[in-house]
Amino acid sequence: MCDTVVATREATVDGSVILAKNSDREPNEVQLLHHIPASSFANPGDLQCTYLKIPQAARTAEALLSRPAWMWGCEMGANAAGLCIGNEAVFTREPYAKTGLTGMDLLRLAVERTSRASDALALITELIGRYGQGGNCGYKGKLYYHNSFIIADKKEAWVLETAGRHWAAQKVRGVQSISNGLTIDEEYDLSSPGIEDYALKKGYIKRGVTFGFRRAFSDTLFTHFSKCRVRQSRTMELLRRHSGKLTPAIMMALLRDHGSDTDLIPPHGTDMGTVCMHASFGPLRASQSTSALVSHLRSDLPVHWATGSSGTCTGIFKPFYLGQGSIDFLNAEAPEHFSSDIFWWRHEILHRQALTRYPFWSGHIAPRRDELERGFIEREGKLYRAFKKSPATARPKLAEFSRECFERGNEESAAWLPALLTAPNMKSIPFRYRYFWSRQNRAAGLPVFP
Repeated sequence: MCDTVVATREATVDGSVILAKNSDREPNEVQLLHHIPASSFANPGDLQCTYLKIPQAARTAEALLSRPAWMWGCEMGANAAGLCIGNEAVFTREPYAKTGLTGMDLLRLAVERTSRASDALALITELIGRYGQGGNCGYKGKLYYHNSFIIADKKEAWVLETAGRHWAAQKVRGVQSISNGLTIDEEYDLSSPGIEDYALKKGYIKRGVTFGFRRAFSDTLFTHFSKCRVRQSRTMELLRRHSGKLTPAIMMALLRDHGSDTDLIPPHGTDMGTVCMHASFGPLRASQSTSALVSHLRSDLPVHWATGSSGTCTGIFKPFYLGQGSIDFLNAEAPEHFSSDIFWWRHEILHRQALTRYPFWSGHIAPRRDELERGFIEREGKLYRAFKKSPATARPKLAEFSRECFERGNEESAAWLPALLTAPNMKSIPFRYRYFWSRQNRAAGLPVFP
């Protein structure tokens, strides 16, 4: 289960648009931060998405994607034009198709093929109408759902919510948050044709009652157990608290939120009620935050801050630029089992140790992480000011700076692990929680820690 938030120009400190997302997936499901270059095809042919083949476009944009390693599509992505999208699983009264374009496929197709939020919205809805959405989106198990999206560019943002081939869209004015439930009710700006007549025919609404997309199409049972209203209420509270002065750093803190204004609450809950989520024993918290992104969509030089790792509260946000030089240091593929060659897997050792030693992590290591990120942000600000004065002079330094931050983050994470290993385990961790993670570690080929 995931959360995506956005702030448009009215709500940010510098008049930019900022989109942020935690991607929540199964705990051993590798999620790659993947860079793809721009491409052109003389004879495009067909494109194999996760389950369907569709015609390839003649040109595709350079993009930064965060995608489950086994999927073609992505959970969140941005392109060189400054378009950024995050998606959410939503549960509706419409049937779930056994095959189709997944929400992640739709997201990646829009990132690769469009440059503006309005065009991305039009493409996603056109693809849903033509091919439908569907297919199993679970990693080890079966999970079918429909999708909602926040679609943002340098000027505006839209919320798009779907139920099968039906949809409604609302332009964002200020701040907005989506989670794993429909949010658009009566006040939508665009919708699929004939949506009210369809809902009436299906019995989703009664004649004479004002149509609302959420009220008509939402599956209340699955939506309730996803705890989406709890998380959306919390993210909206934090967005509104800082509205008018939102920055990437504030968005990073929001994605690390455990439901309190302090970060001292151990992340050992058993439901899905926190923004930064860690998997736990039982069916109601089977997923966790496996990657995070904060895209600062400045009009002249967007920067994308990504962890590329699980456990947003234990990850490090590093800066990435598109259209400004090579990003050849990210993994493009990953095995299902632990490999020290894969950044995501290496970080899992640190993340899983932090879960059982969270007071030590919060008190001793998290402040070092915060100091490291502050340094990155300050240096990025200086580099951006230099770019504004002389783009030609500063541009060659952008890719170098990104690589340096990525490598420094790796070095710091490796240096923190020995101290974490010597810290005492928390005594209050339930046995079932330890048992759950012991099984996960064995399945992934990770060391099983006490």
